[in-house]
Amino acid sequence: MKVIKYLLVGFVFGIVLTKSEAVSWYRIYEMFQFQSFHMYGIIMTAIGTGIIGIQLIKRKNLKDIKGFVIEIEDKEEGSARYWIGGLFFGLGWALVGACPGPIFILLGAGFWSVGIVLFGALLGTYLYGVLKDKLPH
Repeated sequence: MKVIKYLLVGFVFGIVLTKSEAVSWYRIYEMFQFQSFHMYGIIMTAIGTGIIGIQLIKRKNLKDIKGFVIEIEDKEEGSARYWIGGLFFGLGWALVGACPGPIFILLGAGFWSVGIVLFGALLGTYLYGVLKDKLPH
């Protein structure tokens, strides 16, 4: 029964992303061409919401679905890996026209060609899991 509230949040999140046009290839194209503020506004709103959410989790000692207190560890020092990871993420986002979040939303909306993107995302995740011990962290 506890899972239902998380599924409902996921459905609402999908509706919000769809209605705000955050899953629109055209909006993403506009963003990477610096032609529109639309996506930057959505991203800045998400960052602000994330900051507030993380602070609430830390200060209120909120619990996860299993009842354990959520502990968020500080990030390790280093910036090269964040730049490299961000570069790969951004290039993939620009080439495909969708970040990983809306892949399932786009599939649910009937854009079946996004299945290729999902396959690539899963393959990349699998390859990272196989190679992560050999990569510099």
